[in-house]
Amino acid sequence: MKKLGLFIIAIGFIACQSENKTSNTTDTTSVVTTGDSLTFKYDSVKVYSKTPVSVDKNVTDTSKAVISYPLFNDEKVNQFVETKIKLTADSGKNYKTYNEYATDFIKGYDDFRKSEKDYPQTWFLDINAKVVKQKPGYLSLLNTYVNYSGGAHPNSVFIYLNYNPATHQEILLDSLIQPGSLPKLTAVAEKIFRKNEKLSPTASLKDGYFFDKDTFKLNDNFTITDQGLMFLYNPYEIKAYAYGKTELVIPFSELKEIAKPNSLLSPAN
Repeated sequence: MKKLGLFIIAIGFIACQSENKTSNTTDTTSVVTTGDSLTFKYDSVKVYSKTPVSVDKNVTDTSKAVISYPLFNDEKVNQFVETKIKLTADSGKNYKTYNEYATDFIKGYDDFRKSEKDYPQTWFLDINAKVVKQKPGYLSLLNTYVNYSGGAHPNSVFIYLNYNPATHQEILLDSLIQPGSLPKLTAVAEKIFRKNEKLSPTASLKDGYFFDKDTFKLNDNFTITDQGLMFLYNPYEIKAYAYGKTELVIPFSELKEIAKPNSLLSPAN
């Protein structure tokens, strides 16, 4: 399928809200969520540019970078989440910490303003990782990445992270389905996709969709919900920008001959 780097979606704003803070900050919430042996609280890193968007002293808008994430009592889980969040960086740099990631984004803005002093807009980076599912042997998070550094609208991507906190391993799709069953899973998914899109079984995907060779394909962006196995296609991944993201749920009842026995794809688990 066609990919355009970071997929794009309108977020409903194209500039930062007014902020009077202009220094690096780290915020920690007091909310603690528990489940099995894991506990976590949400933490965040915020870095603000000291360069205002306007020379007018009455205008205090400035660029900011915010990274919010769950902080677990298990350091191995934290390392997994942090690594995955930092992989969303489109700079190709290997950041050691969240703060380094956020600081580098602001540095990019400050460097840009040195040569473009009349640039009328702020930049922002907003990364938000949230726990969406927690049960024995399964932790699912949704990492939302939103970036604006000029242009008509922000860049955005939504990525599910799946992890087994007992074995400290990332959960991949292949580990959940029978060997060689991906074609069958894809066929089931395509049937549901066509129904959702109001397409006939033989309608071409050439018009209006971005699948490679006009052939339906599953990606590796999934989570396990109470209803079944859900895949998420990002904006611009398979459809035009205006359609936003696309979610596709395959019910557990359709996975009986596809899922590995006693896997997470069994509703009893």
